[in-house]
Amino acid sequence: MAEAAVRLAGNAWRIPTAPFSGTNSFAFVDDDGQVTLVDTGLSFAPRRIVAGLAAFAKHPKDVTRIILTHAHADHAGGAAKVVGQTGAPVAVHADDAGYARRGVVPPTNTATTAGRLFARFGANRFDPIEVAQELRDGDELDVAGGLRVVHTPGHTPGHVSLLHPASGVLVTGDSIMNVLGFRWSPRPICTDPRLSQATADRLADLDFRVAGFTHGPHVADRARERIRGFLTTARRI
Repeated sequence: MAEAAVRLAGNAWRIPTAPFSGTNSFAFVDDDGQVTLVDTGLSFAPRRIVAGLAAFAKHPKDVTRIILTHAHADHAGGAAKVVGQTGAPVAVHADDAGYARRGVVPPTNTATTAGRLFARFGANRFDPIEVAQELRDGDELDVAGGLRVVHTPGHTPGHVSLLHPASGVLVTGDSIMNVLGFRWSPRPICTDPRLSQATADRLADLDFRVAGFTHGPHVADRARERIRGFLTTARRI
């Protein structure tokens, strides 16, 4: 049976919300026990999040902030329910905030047939969310010793990655996935696939020891070196 939560380093945890780590949320725990939750998965994910919190002796009432890497249904679909369970305010980048408030995903790339099909039939809506804080690139959040917002747009206009220097953990969001190996986000679900690939290069300049992916298992062995290698050699459009 898969673990309900996996310690990444220090007080940073990964909470799988879909089988085989297909989708992950993350939690950062302050010294005083407060929890910041990153991403809330699809609409069925909150029960897995509750189980994940319990695995490291936390309860929804300990969650005092929710951060969304971007406004897609597999990251924000459970947000309204988690807010109801925790009362925690939600933070999302300013460029995705309007979409989160309306419960609609940002425009996706319709240059291909697959993109047009996704735009028409994909998971394009989720329960609207009240956004309490609009994030900006370079923001340093008071989370477990400091959490840095790194704007990596393209997957969505307001997509962010998050760096936690105290633990050495980088949350890539959907900038890079680790599904059967490192890979780019599928073009049909990106607003601008070229921009998504270009801004991922920002991750190579960061100092981290563990890479946490919102899709796929984390990497702790030579994580920075391997991410840099991928960014150097991966085929781009």
